[in-house]
This record gives sequence, structure tokens and C-alpha cells, in this order.
Amino acid sequence: MSDNAIPGIDLSRPSIARTYDYLIGGKDNYAVDREFGDEFIVKLPGAVQIAIDNRQALVRAVGDIAAHTGIRQFIDFGSGLPTADNVHQVAERHTSEARVVYIDNDPIVLAHGRALLAENALTTVVQADIRDPRAIRENPELLRLIDFGRPVGVILSAVLHHLNDDEDPYGVMRYWREAVPSGSYFFISHFRSRRDPESAKLEGLLQGSLGRGRWRTDEEIAALFEGLDVLEPGIQPAAEWRPRLEHRSGLTIWQQLLVAGLAVKP
Repeated sequence: MSDNAIPGIDLSRPSIARTYDYLIGGKDNYAVDREFGDEFIVKLPGAVQIAIDNRQALVRAVGDIAAHTGIRQFIDFGSGLPTADNVHQVAERHTSEARVVYIDNDPIVLAHGRALLAENALTTVVQADIRDPRAIRENPELLRLIDFGRPVGVILSAVLHHLNDDEDPYGVMRYWREAVPSGSYFFISHFRSRRDPESAKLEGLLQGSLGRGRWRTDEEIAALFEGLDVLEPGIQPAAEWRPRLEHRSGLTIWQQLLVAGLAVKP
């Protein structure tokens, strides 16, 4: 991507969405994002695999929801930039009726998403802040596609760990759990703190550059699923969450730093 400024985009700080795009091989990023991404690549060998594992777990989760639950509408929070195997693409492999709303607060996500999805009447992008769930719930563009009288697939892939404790990630979860009917599914992936040097180093790097977020312990992550029934295989490292192939050599220390889980509202 050209590094010419686009209105509303701050090129002095890396973006979570654009850095993630860079790490998984995308092209919708700027020099500041690539520089930040290179810190992971150079200073933290193996950390890039976390981004890959997260994307693959997301693909498996959406595929399982679309194929086996009858759910035909999804809200993807902190969706990031459109790349291969987005939620709508995965869902459409199983049903032509899939309706998907992407939510992100990065203006470049809105610009690129709307351009790519201009001809897809069943998918849209809304620029909004996950910390303001009521505004999202009442957004006309979201309500155009999402019927809250029917079960919803709620995707929170690698987004809640970007909320500090005082931004109440548990309140965000509680709001959406109460907003959707029984039979709705929630997929969450989240960085975990194992209280060891590796996870502390990675957390410090992200916070130092982006200025926000907190890794959480296994117990704190499990609490995000309060009021939901967690499905097999439970909350596991993303690479081992319903894998298509077994990891015969075991997981690296880096791969153990991101966990994922799928739950249903009873």
C-alpha cells in the first residue's frame, strides 16, 4: 500500500488491524505497521505463528457454526482488514444465506471493507467502538442485516485482550450475551498470561507500541464465557482448538500464548 495519508488515518502509530494484516502476508498496511510487525518477527521468533493460528481457528469456528448450527447471521468484532478466509467467505461455503456485519474502529478497515464488499448485499462493515455496545446494537446498518429475534454467531477473535480492565471487557460480553437469543454462539480467542517471561515480553511489546490491552490468566479468560455453555474441546490453545491435523511435535511456547473457545447461550 502507498504510504500517502488517507483522511482519518494516523500514520504516526501502528494499527492493530494493519499490523495483523502485515503479519499474515497482507498488503493493506503502512511503514509504521511493518516496522512494528518486524519487531515481532525479529525480536520474538515464533510470535508470527500466533497470528496464523488465530486465523485458522477462526476459520474452523465459523465453518463449524455455519455447517452444523443453522445460524445464518454473524457479527465479527474487531474484524480487521479483509483478507483471505474472512467470516463471510467461510460462511458462504456452507450457505448462500449468510449475513455478516464486520465491526472495527479503524477507518482504513471501513474504507477497504466497503470497497471490497460493495457488491455483496448480505455483508457490510460498520466503523464503531466495541466499548460502546449499545451504539453498535442500535446501528441502522447492523440492523439491516441482523435479526436479534434469531440466534447470532458472535465473533470476538483476538479483540478482548485489547481492552484494559477499566474498559470492562466482562461488561461488553455481558451486554452481547443478553442481547442475543438462546442458541446463539460465541467464539472468543484471547492472549493468555502464563506468568512467565515469554508472555510478559510479548505483552510488554504490544502495550509499549499500542498503549493498551492486557493478557489474562486462564481463570480470567474462562470468566468471559460466564453464562454460556463452553463446547468441546473447551478453552484450548488456538492451534489445538478443533485442529484438522494433529501437532505431532507439540506446540511451541509461543503457540501456547493464545487460546480459543466456542460457547452457546443456553
